Order: sequence, then structure tokens, then C-alpha cells
Amino acid sequence: MPCLDDLSKARLDRRAALGLAAVAAFLAARRAAVAQGAGATGFPSQMVRLIVPFSAGSMTDILARSLAEKLRERWRQQVIVENRPGIAGTGGVARSAPDGLTLMLTSNGHTVIRSVNREVTFDPVKDFTAIAKVASMPSIMVAPAEGDIKTLNDLIAAAKAKPGQLNYGSAGLGSSTGIAAELFRHVTGTRMQLVPYRGMPESQTSVLRGDSVFCFTFFNVGGDLIQAGRLRALAVTGASRMRQLPDVPTFREAGLADFDYDAWFGVMAPAGLPAALTRQIAADIAASLGDADIRTRFAEQGVDLVTTTPAAFTAEIAADAERYGPLVRQAAGG
Repeated sequence: MPCLDDLSKARLDRRAALGLAAVAAFLAARRAAVAQGAGATGFPSQMVRLIVPFSAGSMTDILARSLAEKLRERWRQQVIVENRPGIAGTGGVARSAPDGLTLMLTSNGHTVIRSVNREVTFDPVKDFTAIAKVASMPSIMVAPAEGDIKTLNDLIAAAKAKPGQLNYGSAGLGSSTGIAAELFRHVTGTRMQLVPYRGMPESQTSVLRGDSVFCFTFFNVGGDLIQAGRLRALAVTGASRMRQLPDVPTFREAGLADFDYDAWFGVMAPAGLPAALTRQIAADIAASLGDADIRTRFAEQGVDLVTTTPAAFTAEIAADAERYGPLVRQAAGG
């Protein structure tokens, strides 16, 4: 028969085993909970960088920081926004590992980057994985508040009466507003002189001074000047009028039905991101943008938060590159 010491030892061993089993069960449950919060694959297991190839304070930057905050809560991981303006930022993303830990939030100007700069070594379509379009913004064509140009037809008539003599401003050929301006010139068959500026505020100032006959802007940049009567809004892009500017017609209403333009913002990753991970990140972005607080905040700025599938966003990027690339290339003298 076993002695008393042997029985005590057996009881202790059983208690120890039960204790270890309980700890193991707790850890497994905790890991499952973390995985549930970070997605079915447990992604991300470490910090994610969200690259913005624009300066701090830009619309792209504002969107990125709001999205990063939401993803941080959903993934239970750090999501750090890094501002790396220009080709250096975009090129760095193209060269990064396709593991989902390096993402980029950019604008539709991304699609024409090789048309603006021939020295770009990456392809804006082939060297990136399109994950999700996240926002769309109506563009607003503005002219000087004082002057003879009071309607869209007035502007077109003035440009055709003085071919090549009128100036127009933009935030550069590769910007969202720059693409809008080139598309407008192409659709109307007008010739005007481009004066590129560092950003939308500077191009607006050129219109305020009367140095430019028009430029395109966004409501969060030029809305106050329009509502104060310092800039005249001629038309807005999109299928319907803006809630903030109910008296400003769409381009179709103003008589230019062929002008169809969408300034968008979206999230991309390096080429080769696994399809399952691409779909998961897209779904997490869509869920994050569905929160009422973020939608209300951006709606007040004239920003429509949208969600698309990776396939739909891929198709849109390719279509925009094909449509706008030649226009921008021609304007750049290429």
C-alpha cells in the first residue's frame, strides 16, 4: 500500500496539473480574444505604418489620422501615420514588404504620377495592391468674386475669346485639383496657361488677386471664402449639389454634361499582398468608416466616406491612369 507521503505527493501533482491546465486555458482564451479583435488571421501582430505622401495638415493626412485612430481601436495595435511627401514616400511603400504592416493613404493624383515625372521608377498600378477607396470629395470650380465671369459658360466663352491668354491655377499637375483642371480644358477645348502652386490655398489666393481666372478647390479649403462672398463658385463635380452650397449647380446642371470627375482617396499596399489579407484589411477599413462619429465629422467638411472592394478599387485606379495620364502628360509637355 502507498504510504502517506506518496498520497500527499500525488495530490500535489494533480493540483499542479490542474493549475497549469487552467493557466493554459486562460492564455488560449486571451489569444482567441485578441485574434477576434484583430481579424480572423490575428493580423496585425505588431505596429502598422500608414504612409501619407503629403504634408501634415493636408486632406489626405487628416483622413489618414482619423482612419488610423479607428484601426488602432479595432486591431488593438499601434497604427502610426508617417508623412513622407512626394515620390520618396510613394516609392518607399512600393519597395516595402507586402505583409500589411506598411500601408499608404493617397489621392487619385497617384494614378498620373508617371505622367508628371518621367524619372519615377515604379508603376502606380502594377507595383501596388489596391485595398479600399475610403473617401470621395466634390471639387469646386471657383472664379474671382468681382469680374465678368459669373457662370461656367462665361468662363468658357472668355477662354475661347482669348486662347492661350488666360491663366488658371492649380496645386500642380499631379494633384486632384490639377487633374480636374486639365480634364476641364480637354472637355471644353479651351487653351489657357497653367500656373502651378504649392497647394490649394496658394492657387485660391491667385484667384482672389485676379492673377488666375479659375482654380479647383475643396469645401474644407475654400468653403469659408465662398460663403463669405470672396470667391465665386461656378460649379461642383458630382451627381448632385453639395448640401453646404445648395445654390451652386453641378457641372451637368451648368451645361457641361461631359465633365465627369471624382476626386478620391484610398488605401494601398505594396504589390503582392496576399488576397486574404487584402480582403481582411478592406473589411476592417469599411467597418471603421461605418462609425457614425467619423462619418458625421467628415460630412461637415464636404467629404463622403465610401467603401469599395479591392477588385473595384483596382479597376478604378487602372481606369483613371488610362483616362487622365495622357491629359496630364500633354499638359506637362510630354
